[in-house]
Amino acid sequence: MKAYLSVFRMRLRMETQYRGAVLGGIACQIFFGLILIAVYRALYAGKPQSLPLSHVTTYVWLQQAFFRMLLASDAELMDKVRTGGIAYDLCRPVFLYGFYYARIMAQKLMGSLLRALPMLVFAALLPEGWGISLPASASALMLFLLALLLGLCCVCAMENITMAFTMRTLDPRGFQAMLNLLMMILSGNVLPLTLFPDSWQRVITLFPYAQMLDAPIRLYTGEYAIRQAPEVLLLQCGWTVLLVMAGVMFWKRNQRRLIVQGG
Repeated sequence: MKAYLSVFRMRLRMETQYRGAVLGGIACQIFFGLILIAVYRALYAGKPQSLPLSHVTTYVWLQQAFFRMLLASDAELMDKVRTGGIAYDLCRPVFLYGFYYARIMAQKLMGSLLRALPMLVFAALLPEGWGISLPASASALMLFLLALLLGLCCVCAMENITMAFTMRTLDPRGFQAMLNLLMMILSGNVLPLTLFPDSWQRVITLFPYAQMLDAPIRLYTGEYAIRQAPEVLLLQCGWTVLLVMAGVMFWKRNQRRLIVQGG
């Protein structure tokens, strides 16, 4: 366990070194957040929706604030797979899946925190109809934080499956592009899932992508009532366990069949 905690701490410190990338990411996500909210305000001005505009703006800001949690990937691991450098990691006296799970979690966690905190402060200072609203209650805020942590675990498990496919194909671009497209749409980043037809929502909210950010945000805004929280958290835990089990199986199979080329 000490080895995994050590790599987690080292990766956290490494993420704090890229200050320019953090500032660029904050500016980019704030820009896109404002553009999206302007579009939704125009939509509501032409045809008011059943969902309050304040819920939509809050949804947008939380999605943009934790955007890094969804799409950040471990480029160093991909390079190791392509160049054969992963052979050195195979010599480590650790379970390789857990080793890289800890790396990816630290990367996504620190990258999200560095960007989310300034963005949420900025969004809280915006006028009504543009900024983020307060959580529905103190309990909703605590449940949001817990669900966000479970969503992070689910994202990391999905990322490790992507890495497992990279070990087979040596080129992650095709699978990564397909996964990113599904994640952007079905997690609510392109269009809030709350604006989808009810018949669609009954299906897409059961997918693992919706557990990453959509479910925590619905708890924050109060769209998911407190009494629904156990069901939501249980679904998140279930998908995380299934994805981890699938990832472990893929990694073990890859390690048995791994061929390292190069010198």
